[in-house]
Amino acid sequence: MAELLESNEIFFTAFEPKVQNRFIVNIDGVPAYLIKAAARPSITNGTITLDHINLKRKLKGKSEWQDVSITLYDPIVPSAAQAMMEWVRLAHESVTGRNGYADFYKKDITINVLGPVGDKVEEWQLKGAFPSTVDFNGSGLDWASNEALLINVTLTYDYAILQY
Repeated sequence: MAELLESNEIFFTAFEPKVQNRFIVNIDGVPAYLIKAAARPSITNGTITLDHINLKRKLKGKSEWQDVSITLYDPIVPSAAQAMMEWVRLAHESVTGRNGYADFYKKDITINVLGPVGDKVEEWQLKGAFPSTVDFNGSGLDWASNEALLINVTLTYDYAILQY
């Protein structure tokens, strides 16, 4: 005999969705209002395969947090290019060729998703983050363009924590 569904499974339940345009990213040394776009973290779990007679058994291997991309506006003042270059210099100084200690260039970053009234409804902490790629030509220079200059940054980090 057919199983009947409960009424709460059939009828629509109202909810408030999180939306892409309500977020704020906090990075020490970079004003939050300069960050135009950001990605939330993602994780990939490796696989360990164990062979046994006629089958393969799979287990979870090492977990790896994937890089996060952010896009910054680059105003005249405060210069996002200068802020990002200061962070890069903590890891590598082009003039001297010296690299810095991880304790100097690795930062903890907070990504907050906001509700409709500006309340924090989701918080990610990226631990041990640093820029692995800084593309100062994010939107390019073009005499025919009327667009703001952007900087594209790829952040590498050790791990992420979803607080709520």
